[in-house]
Amino acid sequence: MYDYTQPLSRSEASRADVRQQTDIELSGKEWTLLPDVFSPVHSKSSLAHLSLLEFPVGGTFLEIGSGIGLIAVEAALAGCRAVYATDLNPAAVKNTELNAERFGVADRLTAVHSDLFDALHDAPAFDVVYWHSNNVWAPPELDLTPHELAYVDPGYEAHRRYFREARNHLAPGGRVLIALSSRAGRPELDELAAAGKQRLITLDSTTVDEPEGPVVYELLELVTR
Repeated sequence: MYDYTQPLSRSEASRADVRQQTDIELSGKEWTLLPDVFSPVHSKSSLAHLSLLEFPVGGTFLEIGSGIGLIAVEAALAGCRAVYATDLNPAAVKNTELNAERFGVADRLTAVHSDLFDALHDAPAFDVVYWHSNNVWAPPELDLTPHELAYVDPGYEAHRRYFREARNHLAPGGRVLIALSSRAGRPELDELAAAGKQRLITLDSTTVDEPEGPVVYELLELVTR
């Protein structure tokens, strides 16, 4: 199992580096970044996973854990007619709204303060439900901040809930996607999926050099057995 203290250290360093609202550059665009929000400039994972995604153009898209709104905004820019983005961190919800306004997609992007799907009472059904998950396992007894929870999942409880609940929010023919890395406990996640008579299949992957060495980022689909 990957050492969960490493991403917690990255969280601490990222928070210390961002003390006020600032602009960051990603893929040739300027984005707003607020303090206490997961920063894509401090991890290559967001852009790596963005490169693997194909959005349901003309359809509906839900991102769980939106952070600054990178994926959700890009989904709207790509032509999704309705995009929802949830995050349990209120600062991330605000950050997503700011970037939706910045890129002119606030009319079709709804940011919701929610722990996974809890607050999506009036949301439509989605063609794609997607989560760039906090896929590093951490001990369940840890008491963590919302920023730290963007990096690790105590006891894999959030993954257990995602596997159990995501399909309830799909339109007919819709797909449940999840972005993982080689830092994840894949046997444990496969077991959680199997408990719900589902399985994870890899759609695409890319390998990125990180300070610790090469990390494989994968896009997977959760399918019924």
